[in-house]
Amino acid sequence: MDDDEDSKQAVYNVDVDISVVLGQSNLRVNQLLKLGRGAVVELEQRTSDPVEIFANEVLIARGEVVITSGDKIGVTLTELVKSIYNKAE
Repeated sequence: MDDDEDSKQAVYNVDVDISVVLGQSNLRVNQLLKLGRGAVVELEQRTSDPVEIFANEVLIARGEVVITSGDKIGVTLTELVKSIYNKAE
């Protein structure tokens, strides 16, 4: 392997935290404290709206929620987001 290939291999082993935001809601502290088991917090997002996908807290894509085999939740990427980090300078 050359130095460029070694650099790529090193990057492949870096951990990245992925998070998916299903929606948001604004609550006052007194409303938050009243929440108990079984409480439902309504989000400001429709089920048909895309979810936002973050890598290390940077928005990288949007997608749709899917149910995978084994009854788990997954996300299908539908759009890559151009951010200030991947624009050419």
